[in-house]
Amino acid sequence: MSMLLQRLAAYLGHSQAALELKWMSAFAETSKQSLSELVDRRLKDEPLQYILGSQPFGALNLIVRPPVLIPRPETEDWTIRLSKTITPSPKHPISILDLCTGSGCIPLLLCHLWPQGSVRAYGVDVSTDAVELATENAARHDIPSGTDGLRNSFKAQQGNVLDPAFPKSVEPPFDVLSANPPYIPWKEYLDLPPSVLRYEDPRALFGGPSGLEFYHAIAGMVSRPGFLKTDAVVALEVGHEQAEKVEDILLDVGAIQRTEIWNDPWGKARTVLGWRT
Repeated sequence: MSMLLQRLAAYLGHSQAALELKWMSAFAETSKQSLSELVDRRLKDEPLQYILGSQPFGALNLIVRPPVLIPRPETEDWTIRLSKTITPSPKHPISILDLCTGSGCIPLLLCHLWPQGSVRAYGVDVSTDAVELATENAARHDIPSGTDGLRNSFKAQQGNVLDPAFPKSVEPPFDVLSANPPYIPWKEYLDLPPSVLRYEDPRALFGGPSGLEFYHAIAGMVSRPGFLKTDAVVALEVGHEQAEKVEDILLDVGAIQRTEIWNDPWGKARTVLGWRT
């Protein structure tokens, strides 16, 4: 154990290595792999979440596996905040469309936090791996794909947000559109750590040369008549120094009349909210 700690500490630093070794040791007790094999995987830059196969997200413990994007704490933060901003009920249920849904983390946590029978959620992703994983995570947390009006539901399907025909594959109008789309520009993508570049799907990360490609597509989508209901909310995670640009993109299409920017717990402008009034 001490030798493994030394190897890991050279890679992560002592305090982080000790913490991760504790988690891997507990996981090894029920895994087919030895602790030494798990440490070897970590030393090859594999994210700890993929090694352990799960990631906490609010009250949920989500299944994670490559190449689907690992849910981040900043996404968890604004999802919980969104759940407190909107108050659906069984008498006034709402529908949600989550674009680039990945593991399904955003709509599944909302389904968990809101009262039963108050939301029908849909997740769309270009990756079949993501659609399969989101469906598994829904089943793991007993969130059905169909609704009888008594329970919250979630259904994942494949679709390409950048395809002009994309809206034909979903059923508007929606009360909420949420997304953590790919937003990393090319110059920043090349500087990502090896653990991200080697294991996470570039389609979930790279947002075009400027990083804004998906926001333009989403703005065009919500501007189409009948896509959003009156008083609908759009919630978009954004990258470094993108918040004001994304605000402008939403306001320019004319479908969104009011916007707000939320900072994450680390003080970075992380989420752009837009309201259709």
